[in-house]
Amino acid sequence: MKRIETVAHEIDMLIPLVGETAWFLDIDGTLLELAATPGEVRVERGILATLTRLRDSSGGAVALISGRAVAVVDELFAPLRLPAAGQHGIERRDAAGVTHYHKAGSQRIAAARQSLTVWAAVRPELLLEDKGLSLALHYRQAPAMESEVRRFVETVVAASDSELCLQAGKMVIEIKPAGRDKGKAIAEFLEEPPFRGRLPVFVGDDVTDEYGFKLVNRLGGVSIKVGDGPTGASRRLLDVAAVRRWLVAVAGRGS
Repeated sequence: MKRIETVAHEIDMLIPLVGETAWFLDIDGTLLELAATPGEVRVERGILATLTRLRDSSGGAVALISGRAVAVVDELFAPLRLPAAGQHGIERRDAAGVTHYHKAGSQRIAAARQSLTVWAAVRPELLLEDKGLSLALHYRQAPAMESEVRRFVETVVAASDSELCLQAGKMVIEIKPAGRDKGKAIAEFLEEPPFRGRLPVFVGDDVTDEYGFKLVNRLGGVSIKVGDGPTGASRRLLDVAAVRRWLVAVAGRGS
């Protein structure tokens, strides 16, 4: 697939006033640099200030769309507390502060948790991240194990009678309840104030973000892929640093 070469000012021409836009932002690999493990990711004060300005200038229409649990998102960005979708849309806190949960398949997740815990225990190079309603098996420290990890996770998902599904990401394979993704979470935000009636903009870096890109494209919004790789996004920014520079400029434009 041909690489989409984009610079920030070209994206700016597609976006109206900040106050007419609904902003949806992935976290890891988009706002924050990836790290060896999820717990090693760091949030600089500068990005907190940028997100605060963007929230204020957009009338609160900024949401974080993450594979992390919402509680972990809050810990990362404290004291800032934004609307957020966690675990790929399995949980979602709206702008009014109400959290919505998609708990289908919770019993299957419990069984999968036991299987993955036993299997990962004898493979210390892997990291099992338990998010509550979903599970993530990270192999960043052992990339050669990707095929082995995928095969095992596929067997666990196959035993769930279609209640669970596999979600691949960057050096991670997740198990989550079927029927939820980042695109559905964005669609739900867009039905509510202050997001309703605005042009959606979604920025993400991973294959898990493609659901969001597809939804935003269908609505005539702006989808932005961070980094290399095939994508359905209409635009692209080079890296996390480029995203941050662009958001600083956007937040400064006001409404």
